[in-house]
Amino acid sequence: MSSFSRNDVRRGLSALRWPLFWTRAGMFAESFWRATWPLATVVLLVLAALMLGLQDSVVVEVVWGIAVVSALAALGALIYAISRFRIPTREAALVRLDETLPGRPIQALMDTQAIGDDDSASSAVWRAHQARMAERAATATAVPADLRIARRDPYALRYVAVLVFAVALIFGSIWRVGSVTNMTPGAGDALASGPVWEGWAESPRYTNRPTIYLNDIPEGALDLPAGSLITLRLYGEVGALTVAETVSGRIGELPPASAAEQDFTVRQSGDITISGPGGRTWNVAIVPDRAPSIAILNDPESDAMGEMSLPYQASDDYGVEAGEARIAIDLPSVDRRHGLAIDPDPRPELTVALPMPITGDRTQFEESLVEDFSEHPFANLPVTVTLSALDAAEQQAETAPRQMILPGRRFFDPLAAAIIEQRRDLLWSRENAPRIAQIMRAVAHRPDEVFRKQVDELRLRRVITRLETLARYGLTDEQQTEIARDMWDLALGIEEGDLSSALERLRQAKERLNQAMREGASQAEIEELMRELRRATDDYMRQLSRQAELDNEANEENGGQQNSQNQMQMNQDDLQRMMDRIQELMEQGRMAEAEQALQELQEMLENMRVTQGEGQGGQSPGEEAMEGLAETLREQQGLSDQAFRDLQEQFNPNAQAGESQGNEGRDGGQGQGQQHSQGGDGQGEQSTDEGGGDGSDQNAGEGQEGSLADRQQALRDELRRQQGSLPGAGTPEGDAARDALDRAGRAMDGAEEALRQDDFAGAIDNQSQAMEALREGMRALGEAMQQEAQNGQQGQGMSDADRRADARDPLGREPGSNGSVGTEEGLLQGEDVYRRARDLLDEIRRRSGEGQRPDVELDYLQRLLDRF
Repeated sequence: MSSFSRNDVRRGLSALRWPLFWTRAGMFAESFWRATWPLATVVLLVLAALMLGLQDSVVVEVVWGIAVVSALAALGALIYAISRFRIPTREAALVRLDETLPGRPIQALMDTQAIGDDDSASSAVWRAHQARMAERAATATAVPADLRIARRDPYALRYVAVLVFAVALIFGSIWRVGSVTNMTPGAGDALASGPVWEGWAESPRYTNRPTIYLNDIPEGALDLPAGSLITLRLYGEVGALTVAETVSGRIGELPPASAAEQDFTVRQSGDITISGPGGRTWNVAIVPDRAPSIAILNDPESDAMGEMSLPYQASDDYGVEAGEARIAIDLPSVDRRHGLAIDPDPRPELTVALPMPITGDRTQFEESLVEDFSEHPFANLPVTVTLSALDAAEQQAETAPRQMILPGRRFFDPLAAAIIEQRRDLLWSRENAPRIAQIMRAVAHRPDEVFRKQVDELRLRRVITRLETLARYGLTDEQQTEIARDMWDLALGIEEGDLSSALERLRQAKERLNQAMREGASQAEIEELMRELRRATDDYMRQLSRQAELDNEANEENGGQQNSQNQMQMNQDDLQRMMDRIQELMEQGRMAEAEQALQELQEMLENMRVTQGEGQGGQSPGEEAMEGLAETLREQQGLSDQAFRDLQEQFNPNAQAGESQGNEGRDGGQGQGQQHSQGGDGQGEQSTDEGGGDGSDQNAGEGQEGSLADRQQALRDELRRQQGSLPGAGTPEGDAARDALDRAGRAMDGAEEALRQDDFAGAIDNQSQAMEALREGMRALGEAMQQEAQNGQQGQGMSDADRRADARDPLGREPGSNGSVGTEEGLLQGEDVYRRARDLLDEIRRRSGEGQRPDVELDYLQRLLDRF
């Protein structure tokens, strides 16, 4: 080989010095770990057991048995390590390093030319090849060691040993390893010559502090939480070591000071002394556990439905465990008049658990007690509220009694409010029962002027009769609660309303809103009533829309024109702006103006007609479904009235025929003039004229019962048919309508079953639920139709007639070119001059109610209103 080739080899191999060194070191670690991992596993397990003190908790024979097994396992692991461990050679490291390089350049550098060394051309090729291999070898890097031994340790015993050793490091002590020497032969002599002791101080669990090994704590000050458990173990000759302490405060019979095992709890500051060889003394100071604190942040708030929200704050150094609110009647603050003048029945405090954070830190937090006390006897009465908090040490903190009016639902319907007031008096004292019955009889004296539904009248009279009957013998607590529940349900049904007439529902919503403004209701209550007014207005607009379409069809058939005198034209946007203005006035506290605007809104709605731009070409599927549901609702109302009359006759079977005749024309909402017995054509009238004996009355009743149940079943079948063709599938509003109609169908099934069992009262309740569900379904269907209409109107143009109508000013004039008035012909002329004047005045009022207009324009509009 030429001198050039030898120099090339030297330079190539010298560049591999450090990669070769680290590769060989990795191979050494790999060989060592693969040989010694069993021995390391055994050593870690034995050390962990000794550090955890397992040798102190079992008998010595078991310790010696485990020691023998451990020694044999260690010996076997050592033999395995010696037989498997090999120190890697330099040549082996070169081979591993060379295997990671392409073309095995290291081996090429170490080779010699076998043939052709006397040929200059062949030698030149060989030298060029070695030069390239030297450059390639210079890029070599150390090969990392492969320490994976999963195939040799399929059960991961090494990881188990590491985990147990880590637990021992955290919870054990290295000093416990030396205690195993006490079990060796001759250890007894050592103990006799030098007694030893061990001790632990375990803090209460709720403090989250670790256990202290007292052998590691030098003499002097020692801070411990109250309730810490001290455990001492004395070894050696009895009496060589004694314990004295003043921290437990124990009295009476105590264990001897030289007892081998002693346990006591730290209750106070003091000293702990271990006297004897190696003894110590600690001056224990109690770490104070502060009592929790709790405070009410603000006055309670309530929503429109009477649900109370009371915010509070609580804190504790280790965390609050629980809390409660105690609510008691504040008798000195109660207005002792009317039904509250007599002494109340004894009633315990109302206790409610305070909500605690489910996750997170309980050392300091803010929460709110959210409860609905509307049905409780203390609702809307002066009470005192006391909050208390408890920590893990059973320390308790309380707030000072806070005086407040316990929030509850407020009723704005006069009849419902009267029933709720008498319910409050009944729950105040059972002695009020005769007075309450008398007052409610006075309320129901003229039912036509008070009740909107005969069912409500019947339910109230049943409550009065039962109250009077039970009051004679004295009401029990259960009877008092049951009657109060019936009164609540009746008042709630009256307040929420169950009206079939959209106009009547609109009037009721307006009256409730007026009553709320006069009584100074909360903002949440006013907002809820305002939403109810909007829903009632939407229903009324839909009813007027359907009526307008029917009127237009009738006028077209008669070839006449619709009379528009004394009627107003208003669209949905105008109504929306007016109601927004009413809500804005209420939010600003201008209740008088808001009430006046509310009255004007109702007058407009009662005298207006809705203009329909696309009602000329027949009804849409949604409108047909809405009309079908409205007809079903009317028929269900008629069936409910019929069941009510049958229930009256059941309670008063001797009623005269004239009373039944007064019910004609109300059967099922059909208005056919038939008597409600429906025994056949003319049969009802015949039985009335002839006076009817017992047998005829009975037969009529049987025919009536069967007829009502059959008609209820037929109405349920009709509703099922309508559900199959209901539009709006897939939309939230459409799904809500279908859910409501499903509830109506189930209620109808219950009414049919009750009718077949002569349970008229149960049938009336189910029919009421069916009617309420039908109204919810119609409301949701209307919202679905409105949403579809809004989506369909996007991008559509307007007809010429619509554009001309929108371009007219309030005086009815059409614009000319360049925005000027086109003509004044017909201005304030003709038979509709008063309607136009009213339209103009209404337009001025509407614009004056829009707060976003400039102040100059608003001042001008106000001057116009003041003048005209």
